[in-house]
Amino acid sequence: MATRILYAEDTVDLSRAVCAVLQHEGYEVTACFDGEEASQALADGVFDVVVLDIMMPQKNGIEVLRDMRASGDVTPVILLTAKTEVDDRVEGLDAGADDYLSKPFAMKELTARIRSLARRNTDYGTGDLRFGNLELKSDTYELRARNSVRLSHAEFELLRTFVLNAGRVLHGDFLSERVWGADGGGDAAVELYVRYLRDKLEAVGADALVTSSDGGYVLVQSADAADPSGQNGAAS
Repeated sequence: MATRILYAEDTVDLSRAVCAVLQHEGYEVTACFDGEEASQALADGVFDVVVLDIMMPQKNGIEVLRDMRASGDVTPVILLTAKTEVDDRVEGLDAGADDYLSKPFAMKELTARIRSLARRNTDYGTGDLRFGNLELKSDTYELRARNSVRLSHAEFELLRTFVLNAGRVLHGDFLSERVWGADGGGDAAVELYVRYLRDKLEAVGADALVTSSDGGYVLVQSADAADPSGQNGAAS
């Protein structure tokens, strides 16, 4: 089955050009020209990757994205923006975006990012992960312990990386690349999403913590939080 892309962009000529390239590469593309149309398409259909221009009429891309996440839709989202300031990037990531791309962009970069997100989305269906009483459900993006909560795509990938590397100190540049790619969100986005994960781990009653250590972050079980090496209870 072809990868299904929703591409929402109000510049008609640009949209037609981008959609033509994506279709030529084998993607099934639905084009929308304003935020309301994009929201309706998302309500009516199922997509593998969503590309949203931030500056759209009727409803901007971030509003569309927030509505998606509020409804429980965890489809990977790339935001397109003409803005390059860190605050704008963080606003999009804060709203639940998985990646962003500044305009004007090279088509090969957009297609590479789409491939990356589509590949991650497919890979997540291959198994669940556990750490202590924490269970990470790959098919639903649920974090379960005493309670459960649904994670965004970026939160899921970040926690997945921590679980697969439990007990190891992971630095911001490594985490940023794993979650958002080589030109990803940077340290500010990592710090923001680590804070989100800490809140959600506490909310579900997980016996795991993401602690700060040696300039990075490490996932440990609660009893080991004082000593990420896990030796805090060892006899001297």
